Amino acid sequence: MSEHNHNHDCGHDHAHEHDHEHECSCGHDHDHDDEHEAIFLVTDEEGKEHEMVMVFQFESEDQAYAVLLDRNDPEADGIIFRIEEENDEAFLVSIEDDAEWQRVVAVYNELAAQEAE
Repeated sequence: MSEHNHNHDCGHDHAHEHDHEHECSCGHDHDHDDEHEAIFLVTDEEGKEHEMVMVFQFESEDQAYAVLLDRNDPEADGIIFRIEEENDEAFLVSIEDDAEWQRVVAVYNELAAQEAE
């Protein structure tokens, strides 16, 4: 996966909605744990909404992360978000810290390389 265009002012609205009526059609091979994939609506810096599907989760330094792909543009790069929990609810947060971003991308790239073997 290519590097995420990390920008401190990315403008993403990371609030998300779930739509359980659609199957994932992102074009990538990944395990489907549920009958239906959750759809996350992510707004980019230009105000355009993208339907994203979570295709991979991993941990680094006791923090959970998720890789999301645009379900309507399977050729687009995935986006990595930090998963945070508050009051038994999980939500996606943009990674703003450069050091955290570098570490997370390195961990993800290592995991992806191991999976490809």
